Amino acid sequence: LYVIVNQLFEHCYFRQYLHAVLLVETAQINHTAKRAMDFIVVFYGGLSALCMARDTKQTKWKEIGECSIKAMLQLEECSTWNFENKLLLLRAQLHQLHGHHVMAEIAYRGSISSALEHRFMHEEALACELYGIYFLENKQVHKGLEQLRHAVYKYQQWGATKKADDVKEFMELIIQPFHLWKASSK
Repeated sequence: LYVIVNQLFEHCYFRQYLHAVLLVETAQINHTAKRAMDFIVVFYGGLSALCMARDTKQTKWKEIGECSIKAMLQLEECSTWNFENKLLLLRAQLHQLHGHHVMAEIAYRGSISSALEHRFMHEEALACELYGIYFLENKQVHKGLEQLRHAVYKYQQWGATKKADDVKEFMELIIQPFHLWKASSK
C-alpha cells in the first residue's frame, strides 16, 4: 500500500490524473480490509477522478469523485481537524465540474483556510494550486497566477522544491503568450 500511496501522491501532485485513478482502481481491487491509509487513496483518487471528469466529460470519473466525497464526509464527521480541508477541496472540484462557480470559490477558500488552520501545508499548497487552475480555466488570469504564486511559496515552505519548480514552469506557460503578444505589439 505504501508504494501505491507514494505513487498516488506523485501522480496527483504532478497533474498526472489518469495514472492516479488507475492506481486507485488497482488499490481498490486488491484490498478487502479497511486500512488506516485508505483515506489517502480516497482523497487523492477522488481529486484525480474529478479532474479527469472535467477533462474527459466521462461520467465514470464524476461518480468516483462523488463516492470519494461521501467517504470523506464520513471521515470528516469523525475528525474535522484531519478531514475538513480535504472534503472542502473535493467539493470545490465537484462544484467546478458542475459550473457552480460561487459554491466552488467558497469551497476552495474554505479548504485553503482549513488546511492553514490545521497546519496541512502541503494540502494548503495543493488547494491554492487547484484554485489557481480554476481561475485560469475561467479566464481570470491575474487571480489564477496569484493563487499559483501562493502555492509555490507553500510548496517551498514544505520543502517540495521539485513541485514548486513544476508550478513555476506551469506559470511560465501561462505567462509566455502575454510576453509574446506584448513584444509583437511594439
